[in-house]
Amino acid sequence: MGEMIEFPSNGSTDQGYLAVPPSGSGPGVVVIQEWWGLVPHIKDVCDRFAAEGFVALAPDLYRGKQVSEPDEAGKEMMAMQLDRAGKDMSGAVDELRRRSGRDTVGVVGFCMGGGLALVLATQRPDAISACVAFYGVIPWPEAQPDFSKMSGAVLAHIAELDGFFGPEAANALEAQLKALGVDATFHHYAGADHAFFNDTRPEVYDAAASALAWQRTIDFLHARLG
Repeated sequence: MGEMIEFPSNGSTDQGYLAVPPSGSGPGVVVIQEWWGLVPHIKDVCDRFAAEGFVALAPDLYRGKQVSEPDEAGKEMMAMQLDRAGKDMSGAVDELRRRSGRDTVGVVGFCMGGGLALVLATQRPDAISACVAFYGVIPWPEAQPDFSKMSGAVLAHIAELDGFFGPEAANALEAQLKALGVDATFHHYAGADHAFFNDTRPEVYDAAASALAWQRTIDFLHARLG
């Protein structure tokens, strides 16, 4: 359904995967990859958003690289330059604003991308009105977002058995956001593990939790973005 496109980003050009709904237009959603890169699963998620009426764009933060081993993915994630990733994501925001003809867009991220989605929402409060983090991890000490800058609403999906970002860390983040007046909703999924939404990973995929999290995400984005 979708295709790879180039879009302007901080004075250069970036690549990303764009999926457009059958109607040809709709609210924009930036989709942020897991630490594996812009893999087929993330492209499929963009296609699913398009089928729900959204224009979805996943910027390629690894510049064409895809990895399959956790050790390699961890290295690639830690080597990623956050300022460059921020500019890549910001370029995707502006591309979606242009394509959708709307002032605000949503951002949805998974694992590493969930953390980056929160970062982006604090960097672009002018444009992000809805932020969805699936088990969001912010592994870089220097990347702690200034949540006081956030203006959009947050929806977070938390896995009970998540070894990276479990219920305790999630509760602390939820309290932090709410203390700052952020409109934040956190859903916990009992018995679900980190990456439960990734249907290409049978060892952790949870069909029931995924279906519920997806419906909540779609409802949230439609409510916030139209």
